Amino acid sequence: MSEDHTHRKKGLMASLRSTFLTGLAVVIPIVLTLWLTWTAIGWIDSWVLPVIPYSYQPETLVKDYFGPDTFVPIRGVGVIGFLIFTVLVGWIAKGVIGRSVIQPAERLVGRMPIIRSIYGGLKQFSETVFSQSGTSFERACLVPFPQAGSWAIGFISTPAKGEIAAKLPSGDGSADDQILSVFVATGFVPPTGFLIYVPARDVVMLDMTTEDAAKLVISVGLVYPQKDGAPDRLPPDGIN
Repeated sequence: MSEDHTHRKKGLMASLRSTFLTGLAVVIPIVLTLWLTWTAIGWIDSWVLPVIPYSYQPETLVKDYFGPDTFVPIRGVGVIGFLIFTVLVGWIAKGVIGRSVIQPAERLVGRMPIIRSIYGGLKQFSETVFSQSGTSFERACLVPFPQAGSWAIGFISTPAKGEIAAKLPSGDGSADDQILSVFVATGFVPPTGFLIYVPARDVVMLDMTTEDAAKLVISVGLVYPQKDGAPDRLPPDGIN
């Protein structure tokens, strides 16, 4: 086999490998997004559909209309029902009747030793995350983590409050000495991470959006956002 033929064969294999990797980069995000969406819809349906009377189940209605042997897997009805139910609960909770029911129920839960801790924590978390006037996780930043000299991307949660703010040194009380709670997410699995308290003077605020910062964390530093919105990837040969 000639040397020229060997080079052509290697060039062809390298081209096929590059094309295959390019295809993976396009296909994998699409497939995973569709799979996660389909799975999430099915999970919500599995919780909501059992509550719906059997005669109103989507599969029952399909069989009644098209025949008993017809089977069409329908997903998303539970999601729609959940959205409608949540809106109704929110509308009732804003009224006098809702408050008159919720407040006694919360007082009852507050007397239960273990349940009150779980409910109180979850209620405070949900109120903070879903508050329309809150500013949690609206800024991305850099913080010295896990040691001085190395930096990690973090998300500003809230200024430290209560005992945390009272026990940590706050200097002269200026804005730079304010203690901020920062969530440092782990790569690949952003919901997990570390909650750290950092003086504001040690926090470097970033101009990128929290969405771009999350993409940077999830890609473990492979995808950098650009000002024009297009992702900036590392060159194939790595760091120069």
